[in-house]
Amino acid sequence: MKRLKLSTPSRPYHSLALPHRRIRAYDRPPTCICASASRLPNARAISPKLATYIQSRGAKRKTKVSLLAIPQGALSVEPLPELPRPQGPQYPYVIAQARANISKFSECVVLTRVGGFYELYFEQAEEVGPLLGLKVGRKRTRGKDADVPMAGFPFFQLDRFLKVLVQDLTRHVAIAEEYPNPNKEDKEHPSFGLMWDRRVTRIITPGTLIDEKFMDPYENNYLLCVWPAGSAAIDKEGIETEDEKIASELDTRVPVGLAWLDLSTGDFFTQISSRGALSTELARIGPREVVVDEACRNTTEVQLLEQEKRLMTFHTSSITPQDIDAWEGLLEPGSKPLLNHQGFEKEEIAAGSTLLSYVKDKLQGLSMKLQPPIRRSKENNMLIDSVTMRALEIKTTMKDGIVGGIGTLLKTVRRTVTRSGTRRLGMWLTSPETSVKTINDRLNLVEHFIQSPQLLADIQHKLKLTHDSQRLVQKMSLGRGDADDLVALARTILATQDIVKRMNASLPTKDESLAVVNHLLERISALTELADKIIKSIDENGLMLQHTIEDMKAAEITELARAVDEGTMPPDLIASGETEDSVDPDKEAVVEEEEEKPKRGRKSKAKKAAATPTKPRGHRILKEADREKVEPWIMHRAASPTLEQLHKALDDVMFEKQILESRLLDESQVSEHLIALKWTPSLGHILHLKARTLPDMTNGILSTAIPVGSSKSTHSYHLPEWTKLGSRIEMARLAIRAEEQRVLYNIRKQVILNIHALRRNAAVLDEIDIASSFAVLAKEGGWVRPILNMGTAHKVIGGRHATVQKSLGDQGRSFIANDCFVGDKESIWIITGPNMAGKSTFLRQNALISILAQTGSYVPADHAEIGIIDQIFSRVGSADDLYRQQSTFMVEMMETAHILRNATERSFVIMDEVGRGTTVEDGYAIAGGVLRYLWEVCGCRVLFATHFHGLVGLAQGWEGDVEGGGGSEGRKKVGAYCTDVMEDKVSGGWSYVHKLRRGVNLKSHAIKVARIAGLPAIAVKTAEEILVKEKAKREGQLD
Repeated sequence: MKRLKLSTPSRPYHSLALPHRRIRAYDRPPTCICASASRLPNARAISPKLATYIQSRGAKRKTKVSLLAIPQGALSVEPLPELPRPQGPQYPYVIAQARANISKFSECVVLTRVGGFYELYFEQAEEVGPLLGLKVGRKRTRGKDADVPMAGFPFFQLDRFLKVLVQDLTRHVAIAEEYPNPNKEDKEHPSFGLMWDRRVTRIITPGTLIDEKFMDPYENNYLLCVWPAGSAAIDKEGIETEDEKIASELDTRVPVGLAWLDLSTGDFFTQISSRGALSTELARIGPREVVVDEACRNTTEVQLLEQEKRLMTFHTSSITPQDIDAWEGLLEPGSKPLLNHQGFEKEEIAAGSTLLSYVKDKLQGLSMKLQPPIRRSKENNMLIDSVTMRALEIKTTMKDGIVGGIGTLLKTVRRTVTRSGTRRLGMWLTSPETSVKTINDRLNLVEHFIQSPQLLADIQHKLKLTHDSQRLVQKMSLGRGDADDLVALARTILATQDIVKRMNASLPTKDESLAVVNHLLERISALTELADKIIKSIDENGLMLQHTIEDMKAAEITELARAVDEGTMPPDLIASGETEDSVDPDKEAVVEEEEEKPKRGRKSKAKKAAATPTKPRGHRILKEADREKVEPWIMHRAASPTLEQLHKALDDVMFEKQILESRLLDESQVSEHLIALKWTPSLGHILHLKARTLPDMTNGILSTAIPVGSSKSTHSYHLPEWTKLGSRIEMARLAIRAEEQRVLYNIRKQVILNIHALRRNAAVLDEIDIASSFAVLAKEGGWVRPILNMGTAHKVIGGRHATVQKSLGDQGRSFIANDCFVGDKESIWIITGPNMAGKSTFLRQNALISILAQTGSYVPADHAEIGIIDQIFSRVGSADDLYRQQSTFMVEMMETAHILRNATERSFVIMDEVGRGTTVEDGYAIAGGVLRYLWEVCGCRVLFATHFHGLVGLAQGWEGDVEGGGGSEGRKKVGAYCTDVMEDKVSGGWSYVHKLRRGVNLKSHAIKVARIAGLPAIAVKTAEEILVKEKAKREGQLD
């Protein structure tokens, strides 16, 4: 019998938890060297010294485990359990990454960059691909039943498809870009051997656009956050009772914090508003997207946003709602003192914190430098509610809702020549000033341009040479600006200095205008050193050459995609769309599988490839000669000392190449055009010969050539000397590219250091652009400078509707001007007259004249003297709101109620046909009640068009019947005015008289309008008969 040998294991496998102690179990029991399992000795016979294993835990505790507690005997002959296998198909790394991103960014469409294409995978390809007009195929991968649905498009068409996804379909899009793979050499990593890694660099939403080409350059792209008062995250004191909750929901005065920004310009605003004014603020701001914190999901404000059909996104903020200090890192340098002195309300801070948190999340780590928040106050601007904004067609048309379309005030008055100036003009028109000083400063600048025609022409010419520096600077702050953007910024800086010089050479003589111009020019910083640095560093000719090459590549990729789409592409080139810079692991995997199983009687694909070299991948995208003949450097050699040295080094190695080429020509004795040193993506640096008969390859440098491929008329060789020299050339070029990027980065840093001055300069240019455009407009239309004061009178002589006048002028027709003196002796004008005679036009034109005046523009009138208006209200035309289950009459009454609740003594109200949506008696009564409330309680300026002629007598009777018996002393009167129809008794014809006169017109001439509209003659005749009978009936009743 062999001697028993006890082995004590040294490698622990896992720990077992016991009730009172912890012991180690080992991967095998003490082993015995025996002939068979039946000859095992009794464990009790083992030496007691060996029968106990002592496990020490530090110096103070010992745990003893008896050997008897450890299982004895031979190992079981049963097979070991299988290792756990991953669930589902096993995808290549790029596909697995896409799958992970789709899961992580579940609310987004994920676009993955693969070489020269962006691709969609899995269910997103099947769902979104058809919406984008893309063919959906299947990408073969390793493993049975693991084919993946996919669709894709060329990388340079990204903006086109983003427009569809983000702007048209309002989807969120995550962009996964390619980066050098840091784990390429790590054999343990799944991405071992792959050149590229991919990660999501940005999430694009409708409200977070930066520089996408489909952005409207003339409109701000605002992202708004709404935070109601009393939200749980900022107000946890006490629990609201049910009655208090109901009362709160009905209270329109509940404060609401607003914060909004334009990520493309860096503009950032906050405001404290109210629940009742939320709709008005939405109409004024016009956000593309509204962010609401998850804590506010079940609030009344969210219901209002849903009723407004606003695009909403719920977000859980990573910034504490009251932590305003967290804003500092996201704002331009030096913003903290401004934050500490603006006195933000807690709702504003909460809204701003949520907004900034949302933007940080979508930018995925991009730096951001916004302007310090500007705190807006309703006292500083005229309020124009959403109904009035739509009725007056300030920015959008009522018919189709097109922003800045034909028929809008913005389109009519726009003479700006810059994009940023147009955006600011839109802001001014929707938020006119209430400060007389600010308005007069703007008017003084306009007057200066009108009085200096040559200055006006010169300034507009120089403004056309500028670029959208607001958006350019913001791109720089986000680390996205390129060399073209820097050149555009430099041109803008130089043009700005030219504008300053020109305006200084033509200063106004009027003291008020001189002060305005001087103050404006003092705000402009001279940044010529920065501009000179950019111009001297960047090679604009090289940039143009680079764009030409990029356009050629884009055209070739488009042709490649078209060929694949039409099925005319050779099979070996279908499926990937990569350039020479990327490799598709899936495609390589498929090739490997096919190479493993060559068909009998045929050469395998691997052998075919070795025998007959095919065109390298990416050959269609980058031609071989391009790398040798064309090198578009974007920086001048003298942009930095290092760059100058690197270019000299490249010149030296290129000279060595010329010497090598001369030696080859001498030794080969072939024509110059038949031999060349080239580079190809697959073969690298090669000697290329175009000749059926080869030269003597046994002598000189040619003797070292190694053949790597040939065809009927060409031969390719590896030449060691050229391989080494070519590598040196590539190294020199890479060093130059790296240095160019370093110089570019340093220039961008200088731009960021001057970001505040650049933004201030851009704001001044916008003001100059708007003022000069107002001057052009005034000269074109014969407009006059309005007189603004703090009174409540509205005195306009010869007023005109700017949009209607332009439309008639285009048709060769003239516009009839009208006077308006409401708010002076008469606070209300009741206007009667026939349909289509211009009552609504008169109402709207006076509201628009007021808006233009407080914007700082001249106005379409012969004379205008206007008291500052705090709010403009309109009740002109209504329609059913089926979404809210509201009838036409209900909509009309809600709009009217809103006016009566909010109008003040300084408000201007226009109302058309109040009470028309119900019976004549009820409508007349309601119109009378509304009219009296406006006259007696609100005391505001009112233009009231109606067909209820009796309202005139009713209203004029109130003057001696004021509630409380106080009489009408000190209260203004109600005036009656009308339009007419002129009839020709001889011919039976008639025409409208659009000129207003004092009095009441009892005839609406509705049947005449119906006949013009094309009602059948029988219907018109019947209507006339009914009208005669009704008149006779009324006259009989009166008798």
